[in-house]
Amino acid sequence: MRKRTIYTLLMLVCIVGFWLFENFYTPATYSDPSTSKANVAASAFLPSSTTGEIVEHSYYTLSYSEPHEQAEWVVYALKQEHLTYDDRERPYFIEDPKVSTKSADWRNYRGSGYDRGHLCPAGDRRFSEQAYNETFYTSNISPQDRDFNAGIWNRLEQKVRYWCKKYGDLMVITGGVLENDLLEIGDEDVDVPKSYYKIVMRGKAKDARALGFLIPAKESQQPLEQFLVPIDEIEKRTGIDFFEKQSQDWQSNIESEVKVRGWKF
Repeated sequence: MRKRTIYTLLMLVCIVGFWLFENFYTPATYSDPSTSKANVAASAFLPSSTTGEIVEHSYYTLSYSEPHEQAEWVVYALKQEHLTYDDRERPYFIEDPKVSTKSADWRNYRGSGYDRGHLCPAGDRRFSEQAYNETFYTSNISPQDRDFNAGIWNRLEQKVRYWCKKYGDLMVITGGVLENDLLEIGDEDVDVPKSYYKIVMRGKAKDARALGFLIPAKESQQPLEQFLVPIDEIEKRTGIDFFEKQSQDWQSNIESEVKVRGWKF
């Protein structure tokens, strides 16, 4: 009888301990203030922020939307030297300490049926442990259909790496299209975008070239080229001015039409 009582108490302690770990344990921040910034996404090419909540990490920058509990955009530089295949241990998803309102807890996704989809891909940040871990802030994730996340969205991420390897340094801007009346998940009402965009730019000034993709948030076997749209179209859908600091002539040249010449698919 006594052994059974001890066993029961031990089981209760384990259950309570596991519950406390799951619900209250938060690993240390992944940020390292001593690390020099390697994002190198030139400020002259940063998008506008509809929220004013711009957060700079060492290896990417984002604009956080508290009403939608996710970033409206994430921007990062992808260099050829970043293209490594180093094995990294997946860390915990944790709240972003630099978001003033706190980014959404990862537990909002649990049992929702949606993946915690990276915006700045972990696969683009394997070159260092800190760079990789930073992508696991919840400010860098968005609810994505599993087949979409592992399917066409992943294929686009792989194509971006291919372009970086072939053409050199790129700047990438990406996010979900955040609208009113979206489906919400979790206690914090994390919005589920119906579509996602990605803008890929290479070159500088007059030599810059950019492509814009707008993809419904479901798996598709269609070629990536089918989802190319003028960047102007993405601006209309999101309310974001992606190259607001550039001249109107420059923006018109880059954003008004799809120009696939010089991009190998």
